[in-house]
Amino acid sequence: MAKPKTEDASEEAKKIVDDAKNFIEKAIGDIGKTSATKQLILGTASGWITGFITMKIGKFAAVGIGGGVILLHIASQKGYVDINWDKINKKVDKISDKIEKEATGKSPDWFEKVERFVDRKIDKAEDLLKKKEKKAKKWFNNFTGDDHYKATETHIFLTSFVAGMAIGLLCGK
Repeated sequence: MAKPKTEDASEEAKKIVDDAKNFIEKAIGDIGKTSATKQLILGTASGWITGFITMKIGKFAAVGIGGGVILLHIASQKGYVDINWDKINKKVDKISDKIEKEATGKSPDWFEKVERFVDRKIDKAEDLLKKKEKKAKKWFNNFTGDDHYKATETHIFLTSFVAGMAIGLLCGK
């Protein structure tokens, strides 16, 4: 079977676009000539359909992006991917500061910056604990009084993701 020429394909595409334009113009012109009741019904129906399709596409995109984040997180946990979280957090902070300044007209106050700093230090302390250093592990076990089950970030992340999806699906109905 021979390949179609690119000129034929582009002419075919132009024809399809022209046909679609003509159909839309005819439909809009016909709607404008009908009664107000019919216009209201068609407008409501088309708005509902558009909203429904947008909702489905949004859910699909959210699942795709969320699944990608989960896979990236699991790959990071397993050691397949090494992510420089300090660099990412600093860039995110700079961008969020710029967005906040543009949106509100003022930059974040010192309390928010101190909160971010403390959060980062706590995250680093958690990382030290997760590296299973003997002293830190012993201190943590003594502090919490539990040396059996240890939930990892992956457990917490997956649990919160499933809970969020369940809430989203229940609210979307």
